Amino acid sequence: MDLITSIVRAVMHYRVRAIRRYATDFESIQRKTLRRLVRQASGTSWGKQYGYDSIRNYADYAERVPVNNYSSIKPYVMRMIDGEPDVLWPGLIPFFAKSSGTTSDTFKFIPVSRQGLKHCHLMGGKDVTATFLDTHPNSHAGLGYSLVLAGECEPIKPGSGIIAGDISSIMSKAIPGFFRRMLHLIPPAGMLERIHDYKDRQETISLYIAGKRLVSFSGLPGWNLPLLQKTVQMMGKQNAEQLWPHMEMFAHGGCSISPYKPIIEKLFPSGSLVCIENYNASEGFFGVQTDSNDPSMMLMLDYQVFYEFIPMKEYGIADARVLPLWEVDTDEDYAIIITTSSGLWRYEIGDVIRFVRKKPYKFIFVGRTALTLNICSEKLSIRQADLAIEQACRTTGCIVREYTVAPDSETYNNNSFHQWLVEFDKEPDNIRKFASVLQDCVEQFDYNYMRMMESGSINPLQIIKARPGLFYDWLESKGKLGGQHKVPRLSQSRKLIEELLSMNSK
Repeated sequence: MDLITSIVRAVMHYRVRAIRRYATDFESIQRKTLRRLVRQASGTSWGKQYGYDSIRNYADYAERVPVNNYSSIKPYVMRMIDGEPDVLWPGLIPFFAKSSGTTSDTFKFIPVSRQGLKHCHLMGGKDVTATFLDTHPNSHAGLGYSLVLAGECEPIKPGSGIIAGDISSIMSKAIPGFFRRMLHLIPPAGMLERIHDYKDRQETISLYIAGKRLVSFSGLPGWNLPLLQKTVQMMGKQNAEQLWPHMEMFAHGGCSISPYKPIIEKLFPSGSLVCIENYNASEGFFGVQTDSNDPSMMLMLDYQVFYEFIPMKEYGIADARVLPLWEVDTDEDYAIIITTSSGLWRYEIGDVIRFVRKKPYKFIFVGRTALTLNICSEKLSIRQADLAIEQACRTTGCIVREYTVAPDSETYNNNSFHQWLVEFDKEPDNIRKFASVLQDCVEQFDYNYMRMMESGSINPLQIIKARPGLFYDWLESKGKLGGQHKVPRLSQSRKLIEELLSMNSK
């Protein structure tokens, strides 16, 4: 009998019971959440601005508070970064999750309160464990180690005490010691604090985990899987099961697991590894795959997050409907709007989901409201690509007429890269130099891309020179000359770029 796992399962079973109540109590949970959040923030600058003292229900809230994005809350965020308390949320905000901006900023700094960290982000991590143990009675997770890969964070200003960095790092630092010891989480707290080079960090972790009895690992596939591959190779093994025969579960998020399945199958050829998807963003922890046989995720309703949704068929329209959870339908795409205990009020995070079931509410992640290229969590946006091209042209003195970008393959592997098909009006003196400069520019404007490059999850981009008039000819062939027609800048599939490459060779 595995006494340790049995104790952990029993201690955490209260969360399983709470999640089961989502099926019947969803509306009351959400309404209660909103009332609590509004009441707590009534004395903040934001709360006073929008008269939170007199908001009595959801209708009042929806009428009075506008839908926001990062641009609209940035002035408030900057005040909090400067140490001003009671701005968007009561007290001083000690953490800011750093992520790529897709509008006007190279980086976004998302406020994370201590309350939001405890009752949202960390609660999600607990529930992944609780639901896994509940649905896998033969698990022996308590007898081994759980690898949790986290990024880095540091004081946002020297001596300020305010921390900024990856949400994974902020979460890791805040995990209670009891919970860390109970689940044998590794690497140990503080082990990597003085190691900033990613390759050195990876080497250190590989050496540390090679002799450990790993039972689970969690994080981005683009970070975790290369690390496991490196360790397996370093130890002279054929696959990960030879090195860690007791591995049970991979809790992943940040991007689709589908392109990584061939890698996982090679690492774990027996098929015994259970992959659990979760939806953990810089703004909050929103979804957990509570059944490994069902690919959809449960919308987590008691994490001090109030949800609203804009139907994507109305997205961008001035009078688009904004719906509370109890008014959504299945099989329709929605942009997510959140209100949280970190001071995000009717905040549009830019993600799109589709509900596949109600009572309880289960969903799948569909994509972003803005088109992006995402093969390993780099999330390159059109704006970031445009800015990178513009700066690269200024640096090298060339002129680009048109371009499009696609992954080199629709199945991710360790050699994946972005393929840029570029038509020049004025060619650069050296196409390789242009590619190198553009690479640096993309990393400058896309923080996630930079991190994927540092981790070795993605290779440097490739430039293919288009013949003069290629994009015009393609538009003509599609009957799309004139008007608002244009060649898509980014595409997640190879269809467009293969058509263009075929025309380019003729």
